[in-house]
Amino acid sequence: MSEFQQSVTEGNHTAGFMLKKTVVMVGMMGAGKTAVGRALAQLLRVPFLDSDQEIEAAANMTVPEIFARDGEPFFRARETEVISRLLGGCPCILSTGGGAFLSPVNQANISHSGVAVWLDADLELLWTRVRHRDTRPLLRTADPKKTLTDLYAARVPEYSKADLRVPCAPPVAIEKMAQRVADVLLTRADVLERDDA
Repeated sequence: MSEFQQSVTEGNHTAGFMLKKTVVMVGMMGAGKTAVGRALAQLLRVPFLDSDQEIEAAANMTVPEIFARDGEPFFRARETEVISRLLGGCPCILSTGGGAFLSPVNQANISHSGVAVWLDADLELLWTRVRHRDTRPLLRTADPKKTLTDLYAARVPEYSKADLRVPCAPPVAIEKMAQRVADVLLTRADVLERDDA
């Protein structure tokens, strides 16, 4: 058992949180939305959901397969439907795909029903994390680093519209990033409060 898990289990400084709104993790591919989101959910003792996994379960296909068969616009429409549905459930930690927050509809839905947290990682950190993976349909190009660079330039202005920003300066362990996000969430009493009762 890690020190992080032990502190959660024993109820040390991490015990007793009350999450009031769904926390939606947004940011570039490779920023750590899923890994940090899972750790944050464990820390806060709330469910963790991943919009891509929910889409895959509904379609019985992987995200790359959906992109290949139906195209990105079809995928984005399903993504908006799934995020909207999940925002209507109990407060949880929701990880989204890198392109999800680019949609004005998703931005509005998240702002209305939850809170967007941007995991802000720089381009070099992102590249070190995604360059050896073949699971990113948008990077299946002749020059994946240029593609990532272009995506980064286009998307960062949209991510900057998120309600909260948490920098991902390396090296940062997943558990420490989760604690960093929790600390930022605690600045918003409408989202997260300590419940030491």
